[in-house]
Amino acid sequence: MGTTVQLNEHNKQEYPPMHTTEHILNQTMVRMFGCPRSKNAHIERKKSKCDYELAAAPTEEQIQAVENQVNAIIDNHLAVTTEFMPHEKAASIVDLSKLPENASETLRIVRIGDYDACACIGTHVSNTSEIGHFKIISHDYADGRLRLRFKLTE
Repeated sequence: MGTTVQLNEHNKQEYPPMHTTEHILNQTMVRMFGCPRSKNAHIERKKSKCDYELAAAPTEEQIQAVENQVNAIIDNHLAVTTEFMPHEKAASIVDLSKLPENASETLRIVRIGDYDACACIGTHVSNTSEIGHFKIISHDYADGRLRLRFKLTE
């Protein structure tokens, strides 16, 4: 008889393609700018936004490079997988600083190929081929915060 894993309840329904894209965007920003993952995100089916802490405003070329990189990862048709592990093991793989204080002892780690790993209880696609095309609609920078607004198209 297997062990039942108890996770925290999830408080909203995400649109899996957009939520998975948020993970890819976060990892892209970490790799390109050395910043933390988004501290403030609003993820919806039609359009979404993420905020990043940056020391300086990115150039238009850098914004285009972010869009290009996210689409390159999506176009690699990477498998999106999950595994369950205790905090101690997860801490060696992912940043746990955003976990709520009442997080369950067992964490669900979502991996997007070898590109990203993140503790997450949300819903995701099973392969990046299900996402579509990522498009940055607009962006603004003020007081150390870059806000990216984006959508997905066919």
